[in-house]
Amino acid sequence: MDHNPLKKNSSYIHIPLLLLLLLAFTCESRAPFACDPSNSVSKNMPFCRVSLHIRDRVGDLIGRLTLQEKIRSLVNNAAPVDRLGINGYEWWSEALHGVSNTGPGVKFGGEFPGATSFPQVITTAASFNSSLWESIGQVVSDEARAMYNGGVAGLTYWSPNVNIFRDPRWGRGQETPGEDPTLAASYAASYVAGLQGNAAPGNRLKVAACCKHYTAYDLDFWNGMDRFHFNAKVSKQDLEETYNVPFKACVFKGKVASVMCSYNQVNGIPTCADPSLLRDTIRGQWRLNGYIVSDCDSVDVFYNNQHYTATPEDAAAASIKAGLDLDCGPFLAIHTEGAIQSGKLSETDVDRALANLLTVQMRLGMFDGPRQPYSNLGPKDVCTPAHKQLALEAARQGVVLLQNRNRALPLSTSRCRTVAVIGPNSDATDTMIGNYAGVPCDYTTPLQGISRYAKTIHETGCTPVSCADNRQFGRAEAAARQADATVLVMGLSQSIEREALDRTGLLLPGHQQELVLRVAKASRGPVILVLMSGGPIDISFAKNDPKIAAILWAGYPGQAGGTAIADVLFGTTNPGGKLPMTWYPQDYLSKVPMNDMAMHADPSRGYPGRTYRFYKGPVVFPFGFGLSYTSFRHSLAHGPTKISVPFTSSKSFKNVTLLSRAIRVFHTNCETLNLGVHVDVENIGGLDGTHTVMVFASAPPIGEIAPEKKLVAFEKVHVVAGTKERVRVDVNACDHLSIVDRFGIRRIPMGEHSLHFGEDLKHTILLQNYVEEIKS
Repeated sequence: MDHNPLKKNSSYIHIPLLLLLLLAFTCESRAPFACDPSNSVSKNMPFCRVSLHIRDRVGDLIGRLTLQEKIRSLVNNAAPVDRLGINGYEWWSEALHGVSNTGPGVKFGGEFPGATSFPQVITTAASFNSSLWESIGQVVSDEARAMYNGGVAGLTYWSPNVNIFRDPRWGRGQETPGEDPTLAASYAASYVAGLQGNAAPGNRLKVAACCKHYTAYDLDFWNGMDRFHFNAKVSKQDLEETYNVPFKACVFKGKVASVMCSYNQVNGIPTCADPSLLRDTIRGQWRLNGYIVSDCDSVDVFYNNQHYTATPEDAAAASIKAGLDLDCGPFLAIHTEGAIQSGKLSETDVDRALANLLTVQMRLGMFDGPRQPYSNLGPKDVCTPAHKQLALEAARQGVVLLQNRNRALPLSTSRCRTVAVIGPNSDATDTMIGNYAGVPCDYTTPLQGISRYAKTIHETGCTPVSCADNRQFGRAEAAARQADATVLVMGLSQSIEREALDRTGLLLPGHQQELVLRVAKASRGPVILVLMSGGPIDISFAKNDPKIAAILWAGYPGQAGGTAIADVLFGTTNPGGKLPMTWYPQDYLSKVPMNDMAMHADPSRGYPGRTYRFYKGPVVFPFGFGLSYTSFRHSLAHGPTKISVPFTSSKSFKNVTLLSRAIRVFHTNCETLNLGVHVDVENIGGLDGTHTVMVFASAPPIGEIAPEKKLVAFEKVHVVAGTKERVRVDVNACDHLSIVDRFGIRRIPMGEHSLHFGEDLKHTILLQNYVEEIKS
């Protein structure tokens, strides 16, 4: 229903005037958060003057607040300051893969019944497409701003989750971009840029993103240990080389407005009370321009659960002095004043935290009165056809073809007129959107998607995905006997993996494996196994069964997942997704306790290492794996073969440099070490396709550090059948050809470095050093 009061007489209003009135109506749909011109008390105060520098406006406002008003602003549900015309504000909103009502800051209903629900992050990561990630961020922030204008959402979104998917059992691995630091870093910077509108002038923000959970956080509940009590024992090497990489990219490259500290301790200190991690690293080394927030009730957790401090006032003081600005939860509102009164904290410490919060709010325009940026966005800008099409495209790009025996796929609509669609996820809706989701615009299930291409016979076989019994398997077998092809849609759901629920194994739940094998044996046509999951599944049985012609992984593909799956099955879309995580065999788990944070293999204790970079044992499917309906070939167009690495230092360090086989990155000029490598990608198959050029690097061995092959760059390219496209890949010696020693120091080894492009191209670059004297 249209509630616009202007519509009734619109035919009598001059068109330019109508547009002006409509704009004014949109702008006034939400009362100003602060600095309302109708408020005679505040409208002329300096903190409301947009002509002043934000720093000066923030200083003016802090000077007007009482201590109690300041303290009530340090929690997520910040209290209003009525005497200054400032409303209360809920900082906690979520937008992991679409505007979500997981946090209290977003309410669906009325003019905003839902929002575009993109694939879960692990699925989108499989696209290896940074421009797609930024586009999704732009759409999500459009819808977030529209909902803010409508009074049903905030402007501070505690997304993305950029933790490393270290252990395949982790229930929240689905929320992350996968196991590789380079991939996670690229995703983080791209999605944040899209959300925040980093091209906006004057340091302004469209919405404020937040990279979480800092740091070494990837255990929810395992073997009696939960995230509230877990002390992650992490080496300096692993912290620098793996866990902190995405967060640094968030701040350095993405210019994120917030970082969230985690529940766990790192080496005996709660992350939200660790000045080395917060004050010295995030704000000091990385130069965060924004605020640091706790995971919800983290300060309370390290006092009451971890017993890190003797009193609650000690906990409040420790967190704020360490660099925490905002508490998700009431703890700081209750105990900060007592910490000040007992001399454990100063009001200046509170002012520092508050300044970081107010600065972000002012960058968002919240103190600009009715002169709001993006005020033209409203209900018409949510769930638009273009947004829904992007959700579909993201799902298509995230599908990974794991197996295709004898080119069973794509299915032919002329030969496969009837398709049996079987499995507990065959008509899934909520399962497709994963966790931290909102209310989607609409759904297309796999059954609905396949029904657009062929007549379908539908049997779930068992439901839900726990598949507790096999009583309906006979019906599923009968359906497979009647059909020209059979599609089994199996896998996991939030009942198996989610926040606070880590898996205990990697096999399909319950009787699912039995269902797959029995249906495959009964089927008279080709059998295709489609898997929905966030984490990897050991499906060695299916991989080795000649009756199963093809296997697809769709992750949790979002609201349009069914259409995307069907488009890949029938060849409308040529799959190009690549696995963002290793798929391990079940027996891998017995060798890696989930609470062992070590990344590197340690043969002396039978520890095999983690992720493709350090684990070299058998896998079901490797990181980066994914097939296409066509084939590609790489060839080197041109690239450097020798690079001189300057050692910029004073004379006193000259002798140390010349004796060293590896230069510390901060002893060279990284800006001069950008390498452009040009690669030709040729489509030698019969179908057009999109290909990910994945560049892995291996360094010469230095001391105890063995040369590990690691992803350093990737580029997405569409290549028409029978043609080639040239791709430029940018590699920086400091970022991509460096190694990290056991002290956590990043160094560039001198000698021959190899760049690997797929399986068919290797390029070697010789790095040599020379001394470049610094002139005083």
